[in-house]
Amino acid sequence: MIGYVTIGTADLAKSGAFYDALLGTIGATRFMEEPNYFIAWAKASGEASLGVALPFNKEAATVGNGTMVAIALENQEQVKAFYNKALELGGTCEGEVGFRPQDAESGFYAGYFRDLDGNKLNAFCLVEAN
Repeated sequence: MIGYVTIGTADLAKSGAFYDALLGTIGATRFMEEPNYFIAWAKASGEASLGVALPFNKEAATVGNGTMVAIALENQEQVKAFYNKALELGGTCEGEVGFRPQDAESGFYAGYFRDLDGNKLNAFCLVEAN
């Protein structure tokens, strides 16, 4: 249902480098770019994409309170690796990797982080019970 999500940045080059490295770990690459304005990544043509942009109105980029972008991954190992890569690149923890609720052994497995501009994201997968 979601076609793409765009989040704001104050520094397109810095944000671009962060997402090149982070999204590259799951096979996403830049597929659309407008210099000094916008960059978007996707895993394949026609799939959902993530973009970063300098705000069109030239005002400061701000973080939406309650806004979060969730990156769907295939398994727990990918979630851990993606989350750890985000922190390695300068992102900050917003909730360590694990099941939600925390005492579960299957279901929703995620790690939450903020990017360099403070945008909140998570990496998640769904784990079936054994």
